[in-house]
Amino acid sequence: MEELRIPGPTPIPEEVLQSMTKQMINHRGEEFAVMLNRVTHNLKQLFQTRNDLYLLTASGTGGLEAAIVNMLSPGDKVLSVAVGVFGERFGIIAEKFGAEVTKLNFEWGTPADPAEVRKALQADPEIKAVLVTHNETSTGITNDLAAISAVVKEAGKLLLVDAISSLGSIKLPVDEWGCDVAVSGSQKGWMVPPGLAMVSISPAAWEAHAEATMPRFYWDFSQAKSYFEKEQTPWTPAISIVYALYASLDTIMKEGLEEIIARHHRVANVARDGIKSLGLVLYGDEAYASDTVTAVRSESGHNIKKIIRIMREEHDIVLGGGQQRLDGQIFRIGHLGWVNEGDIEKVIEALKVVLPQTV
Repeated sequence: MEELRIPGPTPIPEEVLQSMTKQMINHRGEEFAVMLNRVTHNLKQLFQTRNDLYLLTASGTGGLEAAIVNMLSPGDKVLSVAVGVFGERFGIIAEKFGAEVTKLNFEWGTPADPAEVRKALQADPEIKAVLVTHNETSTGITNDLAAISAVVKEAGKLLLVDAISSLGSIKLPVDEWGCDVAVSGSQKGWMVPPGLAMVSISPAAWEAHAEATMPRFYWDFSQAKSYFEKEQTPWTPAISIVYALYASLDTIMKEGLEEIIARHHRVANVARDGIKSLGLVLYGDEAYASDTVTAVRSESGHNIKKIIRIMREEHDIVLGGGQQRLDGQIFRIGHLGWVNEGDIEKVIEALKVVLPQTV
């Protein structure tokens, strides 16, 4: 069986897989209501928020679109802070719905500079919201969200956060860091198949929502709120994935968020140290290296695509490639969710065998 070592979807524990074999239930019935309430309660503990939180049947990108259309109106000015593919995508979504987007793009492999965010906000006081990706999986960089948030809140702006690959794995106290909308996705650190997005919504975000006029129907947070009051979702949910999330959250709560964050940091250190021991080079600024994905380049002429192919075909380990202009330039090791140090040591040992075949 192949081992997925990409930054999502991630491997799923056996008990979570088994939970999805249960028969369907009435999503308007009492059994689903109990499950929805339990899942929501646990997620709020892990988001470290007292804000409203809802499940959406969507990928993470659907959650980002929901954040945009519920908070903004066509013509609203938005600052899009990007350090890679997914940060740029967040801004593109806002553009598609008619926002006036100021792009603050940083060199890939570097984090966003809070001082530059401050300058951009000072240059245009009409900016309403700031879009930022906490953990950029395309480059293996984690932004200093606490510092960015301090700047955004100092300016009195909304902060919409793509936390898809960080929440539940990397420190992100949603309320403490002033995230008005935070979005995560089931296929990342939550150890669940793709198909659910989780969104938290602050009181300030609800005020913005009341004035926002971008078109929305399926993603309407007002619908999510009114149906949650009836212990339901507005539209038919992905019931089997909710089963899985119910099971995975029990495991997560038992381990505890503090230990999970520490485990991801330990595992990331194993990946980074192992890569350097092989003579490979981390892509980007190591001071901001992600604890959920390690991006790797070679300065010794290794064929990156060949590394990925041989790892998959001969060692049953699936690594991620580079995206867009990083295609063929880097490979990525995902280490989030159901992962421990031994899993990454296995990757390093396999790379030790494969690298001589790829020069």
